[in-house]
Amino acid sequence: AGWFRRLLHKPKPSSGESLKSSHSASSSPSSSSSSSAKSSSSSPGTSLATSSISLSPVSVVDISASDSPRWDKSYDVCICHSEGDVELVLELVSYLEGQPESFRCFLQLRDAVVGSAVVTELCDAVQNSHCWVMLITPGFLQDPWCRYQMHQALAEAPMANGRTIPVLKDVDRKDYPRELRNIYYIYMALKEKSFRQIRDTVMHYLQELCRNSTKSME
Repeated sequence: AGWFRRLLHKPKPSSGESLKSSHSASSSPSSSSSSSAKSSSSSPGTSLATSSISLSPVSVVDISASDSPRWDKSYDVCICHSEGDVELVLELVSYLEGQPESFRCFLQLRDAVVGSAVVTELCDAVQNSHCWVMLITPGFLQDPWCRYQMHQALAEAPMANGRTIPVLKDVDRKDYPRELRNIYYIYMALKEKSFRQIRDTVMHYLQELCRNSTKSME
């Protein structure tokens, strides 16, 4: 009789406890992804060396179509660099121009018009390019023409919208130009990885340009 009474009065688990246990057993994928997104976020003026811009297959647009706004400018990328970094820049240009999209690069050593004024060439290069890669090295920081071209790019597009792409190499973060502090930069540790990040950033900007152009036409 005693064991029968104990069986009748055995406490049942509350509904709150059962819900709590079932929730912990099956965590939401969205909550885990959001927490990981928060942990990977960083403030402006920090490096993108550990990440790259991923292009969703769903949102891919044809940037090479005949009516693409990509052709409104002469170049996709203008490379701003010091004379001492020509060898590295030639590798970057060769990489970008060798991509399936055949990015059009302005290289001062190759594309500047002989006999024209340096100021004119630098301003034209900025105005006729969609994106500007700033290869910030010790030589860049000491070159007044690099500074001038950087200021021209910022004047052309003062808001950070993906057009200005700072790339740091052999430069401490404390020496990062103050004018660019509100723009994320790529820290070049592994050359091949940084080249891919530059390519992805240019591609992302051109896709957004084409997508916005299509929306405005609709």
